[in-house]
Amino acid sequence: MPRRRDVLRFAAASLTLLVTKVGAGATATGSILAVRVWPARDYTRVTLEHDQPIRYSHLLVKDPERLVVDLEGVEFNSVLQMLPSKILESDPYIKLIRAGRNKPGVVRLVIELKAEVRPQVFSLLPVGEYGHRLVLDLHPLEPVDPLLALLEKSGEAPLKAESGLGSKPAEKPAEKATGKPETRPEVARLITIVLDPGHGGEDPGAIGRGGSHEKNVTLSVARRLKEKIDATPNMRSVLTRDGDYFIPLNQRVQKARRVQADLFVSVHADAFIKPTARGSSVFVLSENGASSSAARWLADKENSADLVGGVNLGVRDPYLARTLLDLSQTATINDSLKLGKDVLGELGRINTLHKAHVEQAGFAVLKAPDIPSILIETAFISNPEEEKRLNDEAYQDRMAEAILKGIRRYFAKNPPLAKSKLARLD
Repeated sequence: MPRRRDVLRFAAASLTLLVTKVGAGATATGSILAVRVWPARDYTRVTLEHDQPIRYSHLLVKDPERLVVDLEGVEFNSVLQMLPSKILESDPYIKLIRAGRNKPGVVRLVIELKAEVRPQVFSLLPVGEYGHRLVLDLHPLEPVDPLLALLEKSGEAPLKAESGLGSKPAEKPAEKATGKPETRPEVARLITIVLDPGHGGEDPGAIGRGGSHEKNVTLSVARRLKEKIDATPNMRSVLTRDGDYFIPLNQRVQKARRVQADLFVSVHADAFIKPTARGSSVFVLSENGASSSAARWLADKENSADLVGGVNLGVRDPYLARTLLDLSQTATINDSLKLGKDVLGELGRINTLHKAHVEQAGFAVLKAPDIPSILIETAFISNPEEEKRLNDEAYQDRMAEAILKGIRRYFAKNPPLAKSKLARLD
């Protein structure tokens, strides 16, 4: 019996040692390099950047609302310890985050939520300056409606559209001395312009030698332009993003269509491989290839924003297939060219023009089939002199003013068509 007892003890010790080695090996296979949190009204994104692929699982828990994420083969390091401090009190969806070792080789994140969410959890391969990324997107159950948000800001009552947005009832025809009504060619209504600050969040856009991020410059210029448009009679504007967060390219187009915009203006400040490149440019969509190799290069670069910003390719967007592949855009492109020419002319009054004509290429963000759309490269942030000007508030204001003048010049020659009357809901 003693001999048998010794054998059992030895076997148990060996089994314990084997389990311990396997567990220890699984706990130190990967490290979290950075954690970034991007809160916004549209959704909140949490990004975990790591040095190698990791396995993960997640589930929603009720009462209270929580999202639980388990990361396998990850060490609990100082980056994860700092995670709770990343959450702002103003975050619309996250109350707090806790992180800790759940079991050997597994780190558990518990995200306490302020409301029910529709989470999207997906991984991204290394791209640009980023390594592997695990993305946690927390969307509200009911997506933020840009039309309702627009009406709330303008103080208008909810509307039921028959076929248009923002129309004011047509003014009554003026009467001549004879008492007969006189027909007026123009219909007084609000013009809605969607402003799209390029890049945002995980996607910084181009970075100047002085450290300026394109995403910050574009948002600043777009906000100034919005103020000027909103102060113009019969005009109002909507930003595709009003903070530092990422919006996929197709969703920018979708926002413009949901508010039935009259124009779509995307604002950028690009970089080139040579720091001597300078000047402002305006681009519109092309159905037949790019107008130059530089335009094609730029379009490819801008279209890669989804790869850098991080799009969940597992979610199929029926809107994308329905509208972005629409080939009957000739009339819209012609209007876009007219708009682009007027804006480019005004930009030439305050800055050198990189090209004296509007260029064309296959920009994904310009593919709304029924909205005249332009992409403005305000200046080259890669040029040290222009980078300095782009960060100057007075210059940003002049840039916004020039764009508005170009828009007004376009509408003076191309008055917006009347839209159907809207019935107010009681």
